[in-house]
Parts: sequence; structure tokens; C-alpha cells
Amino acid sequence: MGTSLNRVEEEDYSSYTNSSDFISISLEDNNNTTKTATSTSKSSSELHPVCLPPHVTTWQKLNHRLREIFFPDDPLHIFKDQSWRRKLVLAFQYVFPILRWAPHYSLSLFRSDLIAGLTIASLAIPQGISYAKLANLQPIIGLYSSFVPPIVYSVLGSSRHIGIGPVSVASLVMGTMLDGEVSHSNKKDLYLELAFTSTLFAGLFQASLGIFRLGFIIDFLSKATLIGFMAGAAVIVSLQQLKGLLGITHFTSDMELIPVLESVFNSIKEWKWETIVMGFCFLIFLLVARFISTRKPRLFWVSAAAPLTSVILSSLLIFLLKSKLKHVSIIGHLPKGVNPTSENKLYFHGPHLQLAIKTGIITGILSLTEGIAVGRTFASLHNYQVDGNKEMIAIGFMNIVGCCFSCYVTTGSFSRSAVNYNAGAKTIFSNIVMAATVLVTLLFLMPLFHYTPDFVLAAIIITAVVGLVDYKAALRLWKLDKLDFVACCCSFFGVLFISVQIGLAIAVGVSVFKIILHVTRPNTVVLGNIPGTQIFRSLNHYENATRVPSFLILSIESPIFFANSLYLQERISRWVRGEENRIRENNESALKCVILDMTAVTAIDTSGIDAISELKKNMDKRSLQLALVNLVGTVMEKLHQSKTLDSFRSKGLYLTVGEAVDDLSSSWKHWP
Repeated sequence: MGTSLNRVEEEDYSSYTNSSDFISISLEDNNNTTKTATSTSKSSSELHPVCLPPHVTTWQKLNHRLREIFFPDDPLHIFKDQSWRRKLVLAFQYVFPILRWAPHYSLSLFRSDLIAGLTIASLAIPQGISYAKLANLQPIIGLYSSFVPPIVYSVLGSSRHIGIGPVSVASLVMGTMLDGEVSHSNKKDLYLELAFTSTLFAGLFQASLGIFRLGFIIDFLSKATLIGFMAGAAVIVSLQQLKGLLGITHFTSDMELIPVLESVFNSIKEWKWETIVMGFCFLIFLLVARFISTRKPRLFWVSAAAPLTSVILSSLLIFLLKSKLKHVSIIGHLPKGVNPTSENKLYFHGPHLQLAIKTGIITGILSLTEGIAVGRTFASLHNYQVDGNKEMIAIGFMNIVGCCFSCYVTTGSFSRSAVNYNAGAKTIFSNIVMAATVLVTLLFLMPLFHYTPDFVLAAIIITAVVGLVDYKAALRLWKLDKLDFVACCCSFFGVLFISVQIGLAIAVGVSVFKIILHVTRPNTVVLGNIPGTQIFRSLNHYENATRVPSFLILSIESPIFFANSLYLQERISRWVRGEENRIRENNESALKCVILDMTAVTAIDTSGIDAISELKKNMDKRSLQLALVNLVGTVMEKLHQSKTLDSFRSKGLYLTVGEAVDDLSSSWKHWP
């Protein structure tokens, strides 16, 4: 009986080797010649030795690991092989990127930047006023924030096309969080102090991430959760603007869907038909202008000029008909002059300091995420690099300086940057042109905004945030990754029905949960041989991949450590039970060996080592051989130091799956 079983197994393996022509290449000799062995069906292939990695000291390991964590882009490579004088110049250029392009600035570049700067200024002025009101701040603060921060960024930033200024989501979050504890209408001075202090902490947090190379922290906000969060925030912002569009005087300060809708319909008696007609007319005008520019990018100036045109026309209309439109709410008086200093208005002592810190960190994360995404997006279009850590430092210092000059949180704006890019900006000097235009407005043109109605500001905000609802991206998530789509929906509905802060927390929580899920439940797949090759691939992926008789070949596709070691033990044991049941049902040759392809196991800890040892013992109890294939250096070193490799020395360690199958199968032929 035993003889016949061995004969069956030999025939199975013989058919496998005949269908798979294994070729093994020996190492090069001193004459750099290669020798190719014949196929295993004719003679035994030469095995490549499995060697331990070269010895590396603990200090060298720590140094290498820290460099990989904090300096993956090797920012100091520009200083290599340079003279001390050249290194000094490069250091100044690294800290102040303006020194790179300013010496080579030309008249042709100036013409392009001048046109782009004036174009984005026409958008930045009405947006600045509108977003300040969204943050429950005086409209003039929005203009202040469009003057100083762009100048600071122009000196420190590395993006050529970014447009700096207030943004809708950060404004919404700041207004919601601060107004939840300190009323902007009853305690105006305290609210303003907290807004400036939050901006300071946002800047400190952003700059710290860049200086200490901790930018990977913001990666916990995945793209999927950001899509949902931005869409939810856009809906809430739009609904809040119904106050201005409908002419409602008493309106809720809540930022949830149900309270806002209740406030809208409970205030029907306050609706003013003049405001509704004019407001929706300007809203339609702005949306049509945006649609035209979206369909035909060459007509970018249409959507760029539409907000300022709306402000001018609506202000003129209210001024001419002020006797008949007394009930229409307007901005009112705006002070002339440049930004007043505000370092004496920073709030460091009192019960609301924690609120300022929390608001600063959250708005800092949101504005930083948007700013870096904007910079990288437009950099990729022109094939130049944007250093993420330097951008964090630039945006951080921009907000630190800004809070001392009556500015609140600013960053790179998608809408302004798109207009800047389409207008032909060549360098960041376009932001300086925009800041100069805002300065002229602050010094001489402020009285012209006295009669600007609130309904046109509401229409401008709605038009700006419509682009944040990216339904195409959500549909793409559904097609590509259902878990990402669930994360997107969680953050979207969290913002809509709970609150903006909770929605953001849900977004981060879902992102972290997804990471934990992938880490604690890694993928394991059964591999089969591609006939005629020495390649092994997933049986589920490749239909022509075939099982190797008497072998169960598994690929582990993650590091092995405390969070997943027990799961992998149980999952591999389950694979073995399943394979044995399949063999009995199909009356195939008995299972003799389990091969673990460790190619994707890039790291292992003590729990992982114990799991491998325990797995080896379990396989021995089942009279199964366990082989490890393609151990990476650090994993092999730890297994060696723990003495775990000693149990694999004989027929247990291989460079490739093909060599493992070939060698183990050949040895079985010589069994009695």
C-alpha cells in the first residue's frame, strides 16, 4: 500500500515537473560567466544559498530608521560635494525659496504674473469679505487676511501657482467651534481675540509639523473621508447662506441639517421677496459664470470676474434704490487703512484658552491638508516639486505672522489657485500683485463696499462651495473600494446630522479604523504554479495557475507583529485544514509541506517570532514540513538572533518558491 502511494506521488510530481520546465542560474564566477543548469526533469537544480544579512550595529540601524522616517526625501542632498560658500547660498535659498527665482525674474514673467495677480484679486476681495462673515468675523478681517499672508508665503513658499487667502471650510469650522462657547454677537471682543489666538496655534502646529518632519500625521485624513467631509461642509455652508438669500433676521447658529431647515421654515414670516428675487438672480448669474469657465477653461476670467461684478452691480442697485429697499441687509461701514497690529489681542490666560488651542489645531489640519493638496496638484501639471514639509513651515509662519496683523487662518485656496493657474501665473509673484491690489482697496476703496448687500455675499459663498461636492469622486470610490465609500459616507452624514467637529472626528476615526483593519487582518493567499515557468501566483487571480501536489504554498502580504500574529497563526492553520479536506475529497496525494512566501513580510517583532515558532511546532505535530521563502534581511536577522532559524536549517529556508518545491520534491523521491 505504501509503495503504491509513493508511486502515485512520484507520478504526480513527474507530471508537474514535465509541465514546468525549471531553470536555475548559478552565481557568477570570477570570470563573470554564468552557467545555466538543465531542467529539473533531467538533473537536480543548483540551490542558491540563503545567507544572513551583514552585521549592522544598533546605532547604524537606528540612524537608518530615523532617516527613513523623518528624511525620506533626503532634503540635504543639494549640499553634497559643494563648497562652503555655495552651501551658504543654497541654505538661504532652501529657507527662502524667493531667492531662487527672484535674481532671474524677467519682464515677460512680470507681465504674466501681473495679469494673474489682478485676476485673482478680483476674486479674492469678495471672497475675503464673504468668508470672514462665514467665520462670524467682521468683513474687513477677510481683506486683512488677503493682504499680509500672501506676502509672507511669497517669501517662504515653493509653489508657483497657489492662491493664498481664507477658505470656506476652515472659516466654517472656526466660526462653528468658537461660536459654540463664545457668542460672536454678545462678546465681540473676546470672540475676536479667540479667533486671532486660534490662528496663532494653527500656525504653530503647522510649522512644528514641518520643522520636525511630522507631516505624515495629516495623512490620517484619507482622501475618501475628506471627500465626504468637504461635501457635508459644503451642504451646511450653503444652507446657512439661506439667511442672507431669504432676508431672514433671526436665524439659528447651529450647523446641523435639521436645526437649519427648521429655522428656515419657522421664519417664513421674515422672508423678504425683494431679497429673494435679487439674491437668486445673482446666484444664477454666478453659477452660470462658473459653468462657462468649467466647460471652457480659456474663459476662466468669466468666473473670476463674476463675484466682483456682482458686488459692484448689487451695491450700485442698493444705493440707487435705498429708499425703496430699506429692509435689505447690507455690510455697512468698513474702516479704511492697512492691517492694525493685534499682538495685544492674543488670549493666553482664561477659561477659553483650551477652546482656542483646539480650534487652532483642527483648523490648522484642515487648512494644511487643502493647501498642500493645492500646491502639489498644480506642481504636477508643470513638472516641478513641492516640498511638503517646507510648505507646512511656510503656511505655519504665514499664519503666525498673520495673527499679529489682524488676520485669521489662511491657506492655499482651490478656487483662487485654479484662477491663478488659468490666468497664466508663472511665479508666486502673482500673490504679491494680489496683495498690492488688496492694499489699494484697503487704503482707498473701502467706502464703495458700504452698500454691498448680504444676499450677494451669500450667493458668492454658495457658488464657491458648490465645487466641494465632488459626486464623481464618490461614485469612483463606490466602484473601486466599497470600504472607502463607507468612510466617505460616514464623514458626510456625520457633518450633516451631528456637527462639523464630530464629522471631522468620524472622518479621522474611520481612516484610523481602516488602517487598523488592514494591519490586524492582513491578506493571505494560496499560490499556484504558472505552467511552463518558475513563477507562482494567486490561484484566485490567475486561472491557469495550478496547485503543486503535496504542497500548500501561502503568501503572507504584511509585516508580522503583535497586532496580527495570532490571526496569522489561526488563518494559516485554517488554510492547512481546508487543504487537507480538499485533498481527501478529491483523493489526491497527501499534503506533506507548507511553504510560506515571506516576500511581503518587511518586518517582524517578538510576537511575530513566537508565532513562527508556534506554527513550526504545530506543523511538526501534523507531520508536515514548514519552509520559509525569501526572508528579507531584518526578518532573517531577528529570527536568527532568537534561534528560531535553527529549526529550519535543514530543508527549511529557500530563496524562491520554485527552488523550495524543486528541492523538497527531489528529496521525497529518495525516501524509502
